[in-house]
Amino acid sequence: MDAKHLEIGADAAAYADEMVGRARAAAVAFRDYTQDQVDAIVHGAYEAAYDARIALARLACDETGLGVFEDKVIKNAWASLLVYEDIRRSKTVGVIAEDAARGITRIAQPKGPVLATVPLTNPTATTIFKALICLKTRNPLIVSAHRAARRCVKEAVRVLSAAADRAGAPANAIQFMHHGQKEHVSAVMGHPGLALILATGTSGLVDLAQKSGTPTLGVGPGNVPVYVHGSADLPEAAQWVVHSKTFDNGTICASEQALVAEHDVAAALQPLLEARGAYFCSPAETAALGPVCFDVGHGRMRPEAVGQPARVLAARAGFGVPDGTRLLVAECTGVGPEHPLSHEILMPVLALYRCGSYDEAFATCRAVTLRGGVGHTVVVHTMDERVVQDFARLDAARILVNQPSTQGAIGGIFNTLRASLSLACGTGAGNMTTDNISVDHLLNIHRVAHLRFNAKWAAVRQVTIDGAVDAREILERYDARSVDSSQ
Repeated sequence: MDAKHLEIGADAAAYADEMVGRARAAAVAFRDYTQDQVDAIVHGAYEAAYDARIALARLACDETGLGVFEDKVIKNAWASLLVYEDIRRSKTVGVIAEDAARGITRIAQPKGPVLATVPLTNPTATTIFKALICLKTRNPLIVSAHRAARRCVKEAVRVLSAAADRAGAPANAIQFMHHGQKEHVSAVMGHPGLALILATGTSGLVDLAQKSGTPTLGVGPGNVPVYVHGSADLPEAAQWVVHSKTFDNGTICASEQALVAEHDVAAALQPLLEARGAYFCSPAETAALGPVCFDVGHGRMRPEAVGQPARVLAARAGFGVPDGTRLLVAECTGVGPEHPLSHEILMPVLALYRCGSYDEAFATCRAVTLRGGVGHTVVVHTMDERVVQDFARLDAARILVNQPSTQGAIGGIFNTLRASLSLACGTGAGNMTTDNISVDHLLNIHRVAHLRFNAKWAAVRQVTIDGAVDAREILERYDARSVDSSQ
């Protein structure tokens, strides 16, 4: 049932009024800040988050039991340092662009209070990222954490809020929702004083946000196929696949989910992957592993398996793996409900599809994308630009070439995509955009339009009335004159 039809009790409604009320007061104060004041606040928050990256990673690991401590440190560093570097020069206050020829001046204004949901898989890094982009755009932030990551997110909010306060931010620029029950979250989502929801988390949570009546920037699941073509640098492809899929035990939704290659390429890749810690499961082991990772009956990955090490997942499936195993590679024969590992699996388990032809490989990647990954990401390892052009036809917002999917999709390391932990997937996934969400999406852009009369309209107005000359001829003459003058 959507938030508009949930029975919101008096306590939840009062709580929402209190939280959003404080955020609205902060929003009023924030509107008068200059760009220099905003930039000082963002800088202070970034430095505090970066300094706390190790402590926050330890808290996240201890509380959630997911992922790899060292990788969470890296994620926190990326979410603070690289996100800050990406946004720090952006103009987000007042006049941000002027076009004298067209007579248009663009002015940036904040949207207002923002609710940010924070997932279990990337709790502290997501909090840091969303706080920085909201502070940069003068939008007060309310943070709602997954129930199993509340302590570490609360501490991240404390660190960021204290730093923002010291740098001069208005009171309650960042708030933590101490009540995490669905009723309370729904009450805030549907509050008329809330301007925007930054929704990251389960499909159910994103769906709840989108049905709340409040504008929502959501994300979609990332069932990411990676195709390795015969022209690829195979050692490099193997290195990037393992590096990406094992990062924080595969908890980022942009990690590779299915490795697709023709038979000869797959055979050449196998020893390269094994040398980097991959274990290739037997058919019996693959059959046992599927139910451990994915609940076919409920159509979802098993939460107790998310972010667990490869050896733990193998043990749960009843088989052993050599010491040093980092990744389980399970060969699949199809895509669909009857193939559990063809779905999104946020753990160090990689489906493998050996294909007889290029056309079959392309069709397999398309099928994987449509199986819960519409609009997200596709990875291609190739030196043939024609292959890239082919794969760019798939329904994916990010077509990554010769790079690791996890680090490539979030941007700022292997390419110049916006550094973001909110990867939108377009209308096919119910999202408003296909962008990596950043400060550009958190601004209302006002436009001052100066008088620039359209000479074409002056020429066609009268002939449109009297019909002596076809107005379309006048437009064609103007267009031809414009072409001539530009040559």
